[in-house]
Amino acid sequence: MRKYSKTDLDEMPKEYRRVFMNSVSGIKNCVLVGTKNLSGQSNLAIFNTCIHLGASPAMIGLLFRPITGKRHTYHNIKETGYYTINTVHRSFYKQAHQTSAKYDDHVNEFAVTGLGEEYHNDFQSPFVKESVVKIGLKFEEEHHINANDTILLCGKVELIIVDEKFIQPDGYVDLSLSEVIAVNGLDAYHSVELIERLPYARP
Repeated sequence: MRKYSKTDLDEMPKEYRRVFMNSVSGIKNCVLVGTKNLSGQSNLAIFNTCIHLGASPAMIGLLFRPITGKRHTYHNIKETGYYTINTVHRSFYKQAHQTSAKYDDHVNEFAVTGLGEEYHNDFQSPFVKESVVKIGLKFEEEHHINANDTILLCGKVELIIVDEKFIQPDGYVDLSLSEVIAVNGLDAYHSVELIERLPYARP
């Protein structure tokens, strides 16, 4: 086993450290965030920083890197107050990955990747047609993390669309049945397999 001190991390080449730190913390969920600006321009971007914040009220967080330039997803959310979170699946993970490219403002990532853009219940932000779990959110608040200039954006769940065949009797949504995928780092995609559900742990 090799030990890395803070000094070792600081002295790593920037690109190497970015890949190392993004992957060493473990496998994370992988979602596509759909937004639209006030001019009607749709945007789609892949995220691995989607966080469950609570069930009452139902809230989900997204962590954004420092806003040093034009972050279409962040600015669209702040402009309209709405966005969607859509699961990524084995059948279209390469298209999902392509949304991480730095496209110009006028480019619609749905169109260039071939993913379907759809709308539900008059919700103004676009959902991904191919996703089996789609969540519509309304911006609630954000928190600036001073230590590294990142932003935790918090949204309240307004709408959930999910195939009933993935929902267990106790409310558990078994995404392993839908071939949802996960990501380690920024570019290594993994399949998800349920090993076992354990009972509630008590002393």
